[in-house]
Amino acid sequence: MVPANPFHHVSRRRWAQALFAVGCVCVAHAAWIPAKAGLAQLLLDRAWERSQIEGVETPPWPWADTHPIAKLQVPRLGIRRMVLAGISGRTLAFGPGHYDGSAQPGAADNIVLAGHRDTHFAFLRELVPGDEILLEASSGIRQRFRVNQTQVLHEREAEVMEPTGRAQLTLITCFPFDALVPGGPLRFVVRAGAVGTHQARIQSPRFSSIGGIFDSR
Repeated sequence: MVPANPFHHVSRRRWAQALFAVGCVCVAHAAWIPAKAGLAQLLLDRAWERSQIEGVETPPWPWADTHPIAKLQVPRLGIRRMVLAGISGRTLAFGPGHYDGSAQPGAADNIVLAGHRDTHFAFLRELVPGDEILLEASSGIRQRFRVNQTQVLHEREAEVMEPTGRAQLTLITCFPFDALVPGGPLRFVVRAGAVGTHQARIQSPRFSSIGGIFDSR
């Protein structure tokens, strides 16, 4: 009978400990992402309140290169998000962003917002036609939209970002929502039309792609 090798048991125990440690890191990382997103929204709320009182753009933290420009709400889902200026990867890590060049929140044209599928715009998968979406601009203008349709498009189908000549809200995130590998070419798009009186038409530039900004998620 061959005696048991004590080093074999030690090796197996070390592998188990290592795998457990890796698992803890993964769980911690998964928990940190929504925690960071939640903390950012709290700081953005405070910046928004200050901007409303003082009437000036207020960064949420001293080194921020963005600021809240609108408040997005979905009453049925209890959703409330602060919308940031710009759609850089750094900005989208903290909240949904507004596509530069599309109509500004409060304007009577196509307002395009983007967010990550696993944090701030994860709720897009729950939207259905008829849902109400509220958008309050930093100027104080409040708009009410109703979801018309949801669709999955290729990132090259950029027509959804073009001017419409009427108040409309377009929300974009990556698809599938549960994709294991980020950076795919598909986008989940929600289109909502304004409910109520339209405002003056504002021209916006044409776009060639709705991809690129989501490649890291």
